[in-house]
Formats: sequence, C-alpha cells, structure tokens
Amino acid sequence: MALPIKHQLIYWLAALALFFVLLSVFGSVLLPFLIGGAIAYFLDPVADRLETWGLGRASAVSLISAASLIIVILLFLGVFPMLYRQLWALINIAPDMFSKLQGVLLERFPTLMDENSVVRETLLGLGQNIQARGGDVINSLLGSALGFVNILVLLVVVPVVAFYLLLDWDHMVARIDALLPRDHAPVIRHLAHEIDLVLAAFVRGQLSVCVVQGSFYAVTLMLAGLQFGLIVGAIAGAITFIPYVGALMGGALAIGLALFQFWGAPDQILIVAAIFALGQFLEGNVITPRLVGNSVGLHPVWLMLSLAAFGSVFGFVGLLVAVPVSAALGVLIRSGLGAYVKSPLYLGIDHQLSRAAAKRHTSRKAGTEK
Repeated sequence: MALPIKHQLIYWLAALALFFVLLSVFGSVLLPFLIGGAIAYFLDPVADRLETWGLGRASAVSLISAASLIIVILLFLGVFPMLYRQLWALINIAPDMFSKLQGVLLERFPTLMDENSVVRETLLGLGQNIQARGGDVINSLLGSALGFVNILVLLVVVPVVAFYLLLDWDHMVARIDALLPRDHAPVIRHLAHEIDLVLAAFVRGQLSVCVVQGSFYAVTLMLAGLQFGLIVGAIAGAITFIPYVGALMGGALAIGLALFQFWGAPDQILIVAAIFALGQFLEGNVITPRLVGNSVGLHPVWLMLSLAAFGSVFGFVGLLVAVPVSAALGVLIRSGLGAYVKSPLYLGIDHQLSRAAAKRHTSRKAGTEK
C-alpha cells in the first residue's frame, strides 16, 4: 500500500534538507566529485556513440580520456596564457582608451566635456579605476580559488572521478533505477527523463553553443586584426546563453576596441561589426537548432537567479549544483502546474458535474446498445 501523501512529502522534504546540509558542510570536499560527475554526464553520450561503433565501454572511455587530455594540454599551453596576457593588456590600456574617448567627445560635444563636467570626471575616474583595481581583482580571484581548494587535488582527483563515473555510468543508472520505490517508479522515471532533457538542452546543448560561438568570435576577430579578439570572444561566448545579450555586449566591446585601434579605418570597424552580425545569424539559424533543437531548456532569468542564489549561499560549489537543481525545480513546477490545471480545484464543480453526466450518458448508451 502506498504511503499517504503527507508522509511522502515529509520524506522528500527531509531528503532535500539533507542534501542542502551536506552541500553546506562538505561543499569543499564534494567539489572535485561534483566536477567529475558533471564531466561524466557531459561525455556519456559520446561514450554511448563510440559503443555503437563497436568499441567496448572501457576502450571508449580510454579514447575519450586521451582526447580530453590532449585538449586540456593545448589549452594550458596555448589559449590560457594568451587569454591572461590579453586581459592584463586590456586593463593596462583602459586609461588610454577612455582618454581617447574623452578627446572624441570633447571634439564633438565641447559643452558636454568642460573641466567640471560629470562626464569628463567619470571617464577619467573609470579608466584609472580599471587599471588600478583590475589587477587586484584578478589576483584576489586567483588567491581565493587557490585558498578555497588545493588546485593540485582538483587536477588529480577530478580526472580520476570522471573516468570511473563515465566507465560505470550505465550500471549506476540501472542500479539507482532498481532502488526506486515501486509505487512511484514510473512517475520518478518520467520526471527524471524530463530533467535529463532540460539538462541536456543546456549542458550538452547551450554550453556547446557558448563554446562554438566563443571560438568563432575569437578566431574571426583575431583574423580581422583586433588586438583583444581572444578576450572579446571569450566574454561573448560565456554569456551567449542569455539571448541577444552575449552578441550585444560582445559586439559593443569589440566595436569599442575597434574604434580605438582602427580609428580612421572604417572598413576594419565594419568588418568587426559584420562578424557579430554573422555570428548572431549563425547562432539563430544553424548552431542552436542543431545543438539544442526544440527542447525546453532553462529560462535565462531563472538560470541567473539560481546561479546568484546558490553562489551566494554555497559559494563555488553552489554554482556547480545551481544548473541541475534549477532544472529539477523547473520540471517539478511544470509537472505540478500540469496536475493543477487537470485537478477539480482548477476545473471547478461544474466541470466535475458535466464529466459525471457525460460518463452516465456513455454508460446508458453502452447498455442500450447491448
């Protein structure tokens, strides 16, 4: 016999409370395991595809691990140092950029840029603050990350955890499925499938879009000769999951840098603007339809709220669990709303009476036909 709904609710709330307590107390310990689990979840479809091509699970996971190791080494040797240098150069050149902007505004709008104007003082202060505090922000971020968890432990534990989780992923899923409460197993499987679809749309879909878009912007802007093309592409790609905002912010930053670098060469500035227009077209018509499709993903506002809330409460670990938790909550809310609109509470007494009358009419008609 199934448990009463009241008892079920108590058990589920207790499990949810235990999850948040463990996350709060053991967050730093769980960090490498959460990262490893996320990597395994992301790569499981790749391993499944390799298995369909005839490889065993162990061979598929070993091949994925070798390819991932090569990619990480290339990133650390090539991309990350260049990204770091461009970021520092952008911080150091900020005062000159704002000084040049001030000169342009002074030439075009002399009354707006007199000695005591707010705009003039703001531009001067903004450039100096970026240069003075930008380095401190970077150093503090690096220092807090190193203090938060031993980076060496992450580099060693995360790949090992990801490898073994990916190797045993299908067995773990089957084992968890076997432990589901029998009365609720169909509902839990359905909800888990919906959550997986939402997560796949974001983790395997939207994040892939971010990587593709960021790479496209970085490569094309660097080929166009923009001095800080890599950092602009990284910024634009990182916020691509917010519709239009990534292209607008990245485009504004790129065009602003192009105006500073290519002043007097409008063709170069137009090329930079055309790159972002082309990127937006490709994202909406080619990349997103292929990688994400029509699946229901996470709403950007809901995602940003979850990231802010979990990050402020649980720190960096909260940022990692914000996406799956927000996906689960979104699915549960949609499921609850679906049940609500079919319930007597929503439909009302008149609808119940009409349904009962329709059933009686159907029964009488069936009896007459017999």
